[in-house]
Amino acid sequence: MSAESGISTFRDSGGLWEQHRVEDVATPEAWMTNPVLVQQFYNERRKQLIEAKPNLGHYALVELEQDFDVRIITQNVDDLHERAGSLKVLHLHGELMKMRSTGPGEEVFDVDPASPEYGLEDKCPKGYPLRPHIVWFGEMVPEYENAASIASKADILLIIGTSMQVYPAAGLLHYVQPTVPVYLIDPQDVKIAYRDVYHIKKGASEGMEEFKRLMREQ
Repeated sequence: MSAESGISTFRDSGGLWEQHRVEDVATPEAWMTNPVLVQQFYNERRKQLIEAKPNLGHYALVELEQDFDVRIITQNVDDLHERAGSLKVLHLHGELMKMRSTGPGEEVFDVDPASPEYGLEDKCPKGYPLRPHIVWFGEMVPEYENAASIASKADILLIIGTSMQVYPAAGLLHYVQPTVPVYLIDPQDVKIAYRDVYHIKKGASEGMEEFKRLMREQ
């Protein structure tokens, strides 16, 4: 969804994220063994995000809110949906512009865009170090039950820009009622063997324009 805004993805870079192995920057083990590298990595991602802007695909989803109750479940950790104006966004994998205490309460704090860099010396008010508010590989996905509840009540499901290979997120399709129409926007081939899917083989912005047209016709 955010690739057209210049935000890099794991999928398009062969399992790397900005030339870093996922294991080195996006796992609890990485945080334990090299927290300095992890903080530096997310500092750079935040600075990149602050410069990025929502694309036409983001704004098209906002337009749909005029006629539909749009609920967005995103695997992305950026805040471009919110900056475009979407009102109901659930982040499965955390949020880049937030930090979380490593203490017992795990309190979450907003990042000031004017001061997006954090180091090991930065601590929460209780004195515990702050870590990125990201669901790393190997960690539980706290919002999954909420996402499954949303999927189970959907009248239409729209999937944008995912290989449907990353679990547990890909498993949300199993919660959608069998009679619910499913649309997929992705320029690449995506195999979903167990469900009929209307595949719009375009990028997010172009694909969203076609999806809006289909909705108007129906």
